[in-house]
Amino acid sequence: MTKDSRREYQKYNMPDEKGYFGTYGGKFVPELLMPALSELESAYRVANRDPRFTSEFNYYLNEFVGRPTRLTFAERLTNHYRRAQIWLKREDLCHTGAHKINNAVGQVLLAQRMNKKRIIAETGAGQHGVAVATACARFGLECIVYMGSEDMERQKLNVERMKLLGAKVRPVESGSRTLKDATNEAIRDWVTHVESTFYVIGSVVGPHPYPMMVRNFQTVIGQETKRQLEEKNLGTPDILVASVGGGSNAIGFFYPFIEERQVRMIGVEASGLGLQSGKTAATLTLGRPGVLHGTRSYLLQDGEGQVKLAHSVSAGLDYPGVGPEHAWLYDQKRAEYVSVTDEEALKAVELLSRKEGIIPALESAHALAWLETLMPQTVENQIVVLNLSGRGDKDMRTIAEHLDRESRGADRI
Repeated sequence: MTKDSRREYQKYNMPDEKGYFGTYGGKFVPELLMPALSELESAYRVANRDPRFTSEFNYYLNEFVGRPTRLTFAERLTNHYRRAQIWLKREDLCHTGAHKINNAVGQVLLAQRMNKKRIIAETGAGQHGVAVATACARFGLECIVYMGSEDMERQKLNVERMKLLGAKVRPVESGSRTLKDATNEAIRDWVTHVESTFYVIGSVVGPHPYPMMVRNFQTVIGQETKRQLEEKNLGTPDILVASVGGGSNAIGFFYPFIEERQVRMIGVEASGLGLQSGKTAATLTLGRPGVLHGTRSYLLQDGEGQVKLAHSVSAGLDYPGVGPEHAWLYDQKRAEYVSVTDEEALKAVELLSRKEGIIPALESAHALAWLETLMPQTVENQIVVLNLSGRGDKDMRTIAEHLDRESRGADRI
């Protein structure tokens, strides 16, 4: 790391006034959307300085979302590896079952402040869609969620939850019929209804100010973690581990620790069927810089620069891009980014379920799977904190199919 980069970390203040994290981020959108983005940025900056908005947001985080979430010592998992202590930041205990509700509440409160009555969103695993539908139901707003038909099939439970909450779920049949395509459709809707509509983006992607705004709403995860470690007299953690698709749970977890150079931060991507398989979502591992959905970041691209289809057993990680702040942290070597396969993540689901009685979401299971590589590198007095970003109810069909295949394989042996 250069001297200038080290100095930058002494007072980490990203993005800049144009929405860039180094060379990543920005606003790459049709001219029609520029006024809407400027209006959003102005409204957010005013709200962010308003103690009344902050107080209201914190009130709903406490009374509606159920924060603070627990920081749980994973005793049996720690004993399994016989190395560092493993602590779990329990975002799976949030109302709706994942960290997505933090950002959804924040953005819906902002939409109300801007007098926007129509809310749209995109979703992959369905957790963001459920979170937005939940917030809209709580505040009495119209909600439309775009979702790839492939993801709708994988995540039927979440589709039904959104419908029960009063949202209209619109299937997307184009492309790979997953998150990238749902995002494309949501943007088209926004362009068409820009005056009346607020677009709630679910991750730290998209044009400025979304990566900054979503990160700030999710920073509650890292802030609570830091405070809870101090309350338990554990001090500063040695290692933070989180899954990374677009990257909102990870950046919210990492952000309060960025200036603390002694803390290793590890983001775990989905390598799908393997890094060389052509069916992967390991964007930072295999991608290169480009522009997608209004922002410049790392993307999975072919030789002609076309965005490649991503693959992961986890619908929430099945995205060919990554948040621009993660791209900058990767380039600066402040955070490490690694990847695990579908099979490794599914095995991690079994391990946590049977050791701790906690069924993790497949997204979170990717972070858990990296413990197989990480833990032999640690020693007993170290502290590893893993962000358990969601619970696995939504993934039980996929998990059950995996267990059934394992059972049939064992029978043949």
